[in-house]
Amino acid sequence: MEQFERELLGLLPRLRRFARSLTRDFADADDLCQIVLERALKRRVLWQQGTRLDVWIFTIMRNCWIDELRRKRRQSAHLAPAEAADDPSLARAVTPDPVGDMHLYQAMNALPTEQQEAAALVWVEGLSYREAADLLQIPMGTLTSRLVRARRRLMQSLEAT
Repeated sequence: MEQFERELLGLLPRLRRFARSLTRDFADADDLCQIVLERALKRRVLWQQGTRLDVWIFTIMRNCWIDELRRKRRQSAHLAPAEAADDPSLARAVTPDPVGDMHLYQAMNALPTEQQEAAALVWVEGLSYREAADLLQIPMGTLTSRLVRARRRLMQSLEAT
């Protein structure tokens, strides 16, 4: 097994965690991880040795998730309401994380997507502000604002429980 594949395998727990924070669903997170791993393996020549593999993979994951959301949006626009109700892939089930704190998990899921992405990358995955801002393609000030707003919302949610 090559070094690239070993490092990629080592990132699996973090990839699954980030996928769950994006999809808010275990099955969708697993599907997203599979898509990302396939894409990373096919495009491994694009990764530059000496750069952080985790940031490269998280960027692929975020782009894949955006593509998936667009695909679902287009698909749901073409389905009649009755057809959409019959399609389980369009249902958004929020499943609690059995190993995490239930209240924190629910509070994180209640955050707006932009704040949730920023929080997951910085607080959960340990990326620096610069790395997260670059990955999200936003200025550092915007990332900082999202994190401040996310922290406030989390604190309010947790104090209310």
